[in-house]
Formats: sequence, C-alpha cells, structure tokens
Amino acid sequence: MQYNLTLCEIFNITLFLVKMIFKSKCSDIKIPQAGIYQYVTSNPNKIPDEKVIYMDGVSGRSYTFGEFKHETKKFAAGLQDKLEFKRGDVLAIFSPNQVDYPIVLLGTIAAGGKVTTANPIYETTKLSYQLIDSGASVLIVHPEILDAAIEASIDAKIPASRVLLFGDKEIKGYKPYRSVLINDHGIEPIYYTPEEAKSTTAYLFYSSGTTGKRKGIKITHTNMVARLAQVNIMECNLGPHSIIMAVLQLCNGWGSSILHMILMLGATAIIHSNFSVETICESIQTFKINRIYTTPPIILNLVNNSSAQQFDLSSVDKIICGGAPLSDQSERKFYNMFKIPISQGYGLTETGPVTRFPDTMKNTVPGSVGILIPNIKAKILSDDCHELGCNEPGELWIYGPNIMKSYLNNKVATDAVIDKDGFFNTGDIVSVDEQGI
Repeated sequence: MQYNLTLCEIFNITLFLVKMIFKSKCSDIKIPQAGIYQYVTSNPNKIPDEKVIYMDGVSGRSYTFGEFKHETKKFAAGLQDKLEFKRGDVLAIFSPNQVDYPIVLLGTIAAGGKVTTANPIYETTKLSYQLIDSGASVLIVHPEILDAAIEASIDAKIPASRVLLFGDKEIKGYKPYRSVLINDHGIEPIYYTPEEAKSTTAYLFYSSGTTGKRKGIKITHTNMVARLAQVNIMECNLGPHSIIMAVLQLCNGWGSSILHMILMLGATAIIHSNFSVETICESIQTFKINRIYTTPPIILNLVNNSSAQQFDLSSVDKIICGGAPLSDQSERKFYNMFKIPISQGYGLTETGPVTRFPDTMKNTVPGSVGILIPNIKAKILSDDCHELGCNEPGELWIYGPNIMKSYLNNKVATDAVIDKDGFFNTGDIVSVDEQGI
C-alpha cells in the first residue's frame, strides 16, 4: 500500500518521532578523555597543596591536597613493590566511612588496579560472594569488622598477608596497610590513553540492579570522569570555598563519586561514619557546612527529632537528596522547619546521576527529581514497548557516556537491560512535563 504525504504531514510526523527521545535542556559538554586519577588531580581551580581536602569530623585528622597526592602515590608503589599488584588486579575495601578511605580508593586507581567496595554491614556470606565474584586479590579492612573479613578472605582464598588493616595497630597477626605498604617511595600514576580510559574498568560496585541477585557493575575510567564532568556543570556554585558533607556510605557509587568530586572542586569534605542527628547537626554548626548529600531517611530523622532545631544550620545553602524518592510533603515540611532548600536527584549505580536541578535554577519543583543532566538522552516506554511523550508515565530508558560498561561476567543480565541502541533500562516509572522536569 502506498501513502502520499504532504511536506507538512511529513514534518509533523518527524517532529512527533523526535519528541519520543528526551534530551537535556543543558548543552552537551565535552567529556575529558583521561584516566580517573589524572582527571581528579588536574586541579582546575588551582588550589595550593596546603588546602585541606578530607577531614575526619570527630578526630580532626585530615589530608591536604598535597598530602593526598603523596599518600596515594606511596600506596600505589607499595601495592606494586610489596604485593606484586599488577595493572587490572582487584583490591577490595571493607570499611565504614573514614578519612583514609580515599587514599586506598584512589591509590589503587593510581596503581592501575580496580576497586570493589563492600558494604561494612555485610556478614561473611555476602562479603565472600563479592570477593570471589570480583576476583579480589587484596583486602583492606577496618579493625572493627575484621572477624567477618578473615572468614570471607579464607573462603575467597586471599592469603592473610594480603589482608591489611586501616589504622595503626596489628590485630590477630593482621598488619596495618601503612606498616606494610607505605614508605618514602611513590610512583607516577598509571597513564591511560583515551581508548584505554574508555574500555578499562576502574570500579566494580555491587548492586542487585533492577532485579535479581547482586551483580558486579563495571564502571570504566571514562564512565566516572563523565559523571564528574556532568555533575560539575550542574553544581556550578561549588568550588574551593565549599565545605561539603556526604551523609552517605562511601562504599556505594554515589558516595565514592563525591570523594572524586571534592578533589576536582578543591573543596573540603567532612567525613563521618556516624549519621546520628546530633552528629550531623554538630558538624554543620562547627564546620559551617554549606552543601550536604544525603538520602530520604536522614531528612526524615532531622524532621522528626526536635533536637535538630537547637543547632545553627544556617550555613547550609542546599541539600541534595537521592537514593529514593522524597515526598512533596516531607520536602515542604523540612523547608518550613529549617529554611534549607532540598534538591532531589535521580540515578542508579549503573548510571550515576541522571537528573538534577542545576544551581542556576532558583526554584525547584517539590517532588520532582529535576532535569536531565548534560549528554543524557532518555526515552519512556509503555508496557508494550511503545515510546511515550510528555505527561505519559512509563519505564525510563537512558543513554549517555555515564552508563556502565556491563555487568561483570553476566552477559544475560547485561543484554536484558541495555538495548541494541545502547539505552539502559532503569526499571523505574517516570513522567516528563513540557518543561523537561
């Protein structure tokens, strides 16, 4: 059958089809083609080496920018010299938040390795699974959870000599990583060509994904660099003057990415392992924190605990809330109590951030997670896989340089969530209005 269409009809059909793919209201940006370590230490804001980057909110222990670079290069050298750690080897971190976390995380990246981060609440079975599945050959563990780590490392056949501790004390024959790995010798971090950065896995974060058992999520150097570049454009009010607190576990993808972002900005991060209302509020008041990253349960704790209103929280200019939806009612109640705006964002471990309200947007929309960040395309599909338009709820699929490389050793699961055009199925139901929000 032949159809004769006018030029106007062809234009209208084309316009309709184009609307099925939603694009960011922000202009695309150029994604740097560099390794993670080179990118985060490139120092675009020209901060001095004496600038404090990471600080423990309780003890006051800290690392300046210069100390961070020296310590990570020495850690990398120790891995190579003492443990014969090679490019592509996997190091696991099993620890609550602490100020040494970024040293181990990015020291391993400097050595050319991959990092897998395990949740500190895991019992032996879950930790064993992750160590075995990721192929970890070195484990750095916090002393408080050493017993679970010992059992899991035996299951994973990691020698005791390659299980090292945070801190400065030997426990049950297990030595601190500082006494084993750190001396005056440092190395130049491994360099990655643009092609290598795009294909080389840097992180193996674990998540159940949209369905099923926990899977290793392969995040390349370019994936992480893209995520940082995309967010930096959206959060243009941040810089070396910023004092930031992530009330998040650093072992998850979002928490880890914030450690990277701090370096790029030249800001200061206050790090805590205790997320009690008193700890959060005391830190805000003491350090004059102006940006917080957190999840809805923390917001609800602040709203429901009367002691929070006894502290001076006026230094905080914005809270970025993610990980799960925060209701419109809770967002308004928090603002009425503390006069601090909340900006919701959306993302997954597999994708990194997908939406955000930019700092340049003065008024957010309560209950919304913002607009697509730069370089992101999205489509919304109905139950029968038809592409939907504005104000039509459906399943969100996204495309961009931040999308994971694949699930580790799991082609079936990868093929189930990434289509032939490279769009990733989030499994979440969303709708988009005419403003792209």
